[in-house]
Amino acid sequence: MGMSRDRWPMSRDLCPPKRKPEASIGYSPLYRRLWGPVRRFESLHPDANPRGHYADPKPLSNRYVFVRIQGGFHEIRSSICDVVVVSRLLNATLVIPELQSTTSGKGISAEFKSFAYLYNEEQFMAALVKDIKVVKTLPKDLKRARREKKIPSFRVSHSASPYFYLHHVLPVLNKHSVVELVVSDGGCLQAILPPHLEEYQRLRCRVAYHALRFREEVQELATKILHRLRAPGRPFIAFDLGMTRDALAYYGCAELFQDVHTELIQHKRAWMIKRGIVTGKLSVNSVEQRHNGSCPLMPEEVGILLRAYGYPWDTIIYVSGGEIFGGQRTLIPLHAMFENVVDRTSLSTGWELSRIYGREVNLFGNYRKTPPSVVEEKKLEAWKTAGPRPRPLPPPPARPKYPYNIEGWWGWVAESDNEPESTVIELRTNAHKLLWDAIDYVICVEADVFIPGFDHDGKGHPNFASLVMGHRLYQSASSKTFRPDRKEVTKLLEETCEHLYQANHTWLTSIRRHMRRSLFDGVIEASTKSKPFSFLSHPVPECSCLRYDLTETSKHASSPSAQAQVEAALGVMHRCPRWMDGESISRSKDKEIEEVLDEDVSSSGLFFKRSVGSHESGGGEINKEEAPLEDQEELEGVE
Repeated sequence: MGMSRDRWPMSRDLCPPKRKPEASIGYSPLYRRLWGPVRRFESLHPDANPRGHYADPKPLSNRYVFVRIQGGFHEIRSSICDVVVVSRLLNATLVIPELQSTTSGKGISAEFKSFAYLYNEEQFMAALVKDIKVVKTLPKDLKRARREKKIPSFRVSHSASPYFYLHHVLPVLNKHSVVELVVSDGGCLQAILPPHLEEYQRLRCRVAYHALRFREEVQELATKILHRLRAPGRPFIAFDLGMTRDALAYYGCAELFQDVHTELIQHKRAWMIKRGIVTGKLSVNSVEQRHNGSCPLMPEEVGILLRAYGYPWDTIIYVSGGEIFGGQRTLIPLHAMFENVVDRTSLSTGWELSRIYGREVNLFGNYRKTPPSVVEEKKLEAWKTAGPRPRPLPPPPARPKYPYNIEGWWGWVAESDNEPESTVIELRTNAHKLLWDAIDYVICVEADVFIPGFDHDGKGHPNFASLVMGHRLYQSASSKTFRPDRKEVTKLLEETCEHLYQANHTWLTSIRRHMRRSLFDGVIEASTKSKPFSFLSHPVPECSCLRYDLTETSKHASSPSAQAQVEAALGVMHRCPRWMDGESISRSKDKEIEEVLDEDVSSSGLFFKRSVGSHESGGGEINKEEAPLEDQEELEGVE
């Protein structure tokens, strides 16, 4: 039987609704092209409620699933959704998962422990009360047995099947009343489930988009930063680089950097080959990998795409991610093209960031010390008293190794073939990165436009950007999310590499058509490339519904065809509940204004030239003395 609206409220859990920028009041054709919604997806809405018979969890259960999760932010988020589904599948009580990144680091605040360091435990338990039973800790006897390592443990793979849990884990669970799952690959259940388990896919959506809410302090800071971004009354772009050392090593993109970072990438790739993570050779032609679309887009290339598409030089661009591999110098070209490039650190104070960490103990390793003098008195004395003359020269003094020389510039590459173990400071920083990624996640999901530099991690699985794009597809499918084809983009950039900053009319038209097509075709491609590895990267059609607006259908002939395209391309056949039909009233007036606008949009040929004027496009006015570029065809394509 169907569920009522009150049972699983489909509210936006991240931040308050977006405040419409002042520039959108006029709805100019240029503004619509740069910031307007994707018309084909306007009828697609989130709906993760159960659609058939869905029984409540049995209140009496003496079987427990204890989970230890390893990995970064996106791996933790995907794994939590999987373990909830596994607990429902096994009809067992789930113990709040333990996050290894927050328990292995010494000196982390004792105010927040494990799961509570990143997420709101109370919200998590309350939101899933109709799905599974969740407890904070194991009973005393089982907790003691775990400390003594007397409970069975399973290290599960990224794509374990339901059959594995029902035929291998469940018998052990029935015998011992508890099992421990160790999840280290960013998931513990296959992404695509059989049709009779489709309700479990919607459970994944309820966990990811409604139950997992960040800790209050983290959520408040993310909301503050978001409000500061919107304070000028203009929309903004969120850009995730995706250039991590692991991903670059996995795909063999070392030659993108011609410095010590190349050695770091090759060292990591050798480590991956030794452990069977990578099956290829150590030396890979990075140029071929880049032409095949296997390497991330550099910030300069993304900047060129955005400028070619028409975004002015004063557009606000939020760069997500923690420490950028390659250093801040990789962002210099992007700063040269856009003057308002910001990140988490430029929109918050050190006090605000330290507040979300909690009260942490001081680590002496944080302070630089005066290098001690190297004394070789014993060696010198041995040289004076050793054997007959002539004697060899005394041994040179050992080169002192100081932490601040090694940690900041990866000095160990020149010293040893083995990567040093993580220091206490590095372990603490790894925990802090989870909070930084949480802030970036909120801002990227709520951004007016999002564009990724790369969508895979160091294991070949969908990464942080993929989860963001999946969340945006679920929460607001019509929001602009560019998914450029890296292979095609590289080809287009190679065509005009000698005259890149004075691009001609034809090249600009090609870039704009590709970017426009990526808004829709990129979603279709994700259903075949990303979804088999991560359901959360493409939660459609299982967690979406189509809303049929009869009033608009009678007025606009394009609406039925757009809905038909969504049905055919994404397979969304489920009709939204009746109560959602009322939402179209508030938007009908805006859409009527849009329809009467002229589709002809012109832009500049010299797209790097700065101009001054109104902020109708979210930035500077187009220089009307430059050669106009007609983009009629690409606008018609989206209608």
